[in-house]
Parts: sequence; structure tokens; C-alpha cells
Amino acid sequence: MKDYKKYYIVPASPEEVYKALTIEPTIELWTGAKAQMSAEPDTEFSLWDESIVGKNIAFEENKKIAQQWYFGEESDDSIVTIKLHEHKQGTSVELIHTNIPDEDYDNITEGWNTDYFGSIIDFYSE
Repeated sequence: MKDYKKYYIVPASPEEVYKALTIEPTIELWTGAKAQMSAEPDTEFSLWDESIVGKNIAFEENKKIAQQWYFGEESDDSIVTIKLHEHKQGTSVELIHTNIPDEDYDNITEGWNTDYFGSIIDFYSE
């Protein structure tokens, strides 16, 4: 199991980024795929037509999202924490993803950079 931490700068306000991560129609705009999301703790979510599935743990509006991502039969919880901070260019996003299975690490980290936050950055750069 590996951990991953990275910062991203998104050219949008923390409020806009939070909505892009928690509102189904907005998620579907930047992913181009079906999403199931509710900004309520203890709810299940799915992104990219169920390519990513898990459980929402906690929300702090416009500031923080915590989720558990599911990886098959793994016994250790894989936790994603996204923190949003105001930045002169929009929002500084702090991503921490813990307990990524070794065999999924390269795919997950590439996905964070290109498909996930890469897509959100592109969405707000247009």
C-alpha cells in the first residue's frame, strides 16, 4: 500500500471547485460521464460510470472533502482527503490519498493528474 500527496492550482474559486467535486451535474460536465454524488456523509458515490466508487466520509463546505475509495477485497481503507485553499490564481488543492494498493498506484496517480484534476483545471481554463 502506498500514499500519494500533491498540490494543484485550479483557476477557480474554492466555492466553484467544491461544487465541481460535489454536485452531480457539474461533475458530469467536467468528466463527460455519469456520476452519483451527494455532499452528505455516509453516502455512496460513483464517478466515471462507476470506474471509481466509494463512500463519502466528511464535508466542510468549500474547504474539505473526505472519502473512502473501494479497491476490491482490500482490508485497509483507502482514504482520499481534498482540502481547498484560496490562492492568488484561484484555488490551491491539497490532495492526500492513503493506502493505494501497489498494483493500482501508477494508474491512480496518473488518473489524479490527467483525468481528475487535469480535467477540472481544463474545465475552468476554458
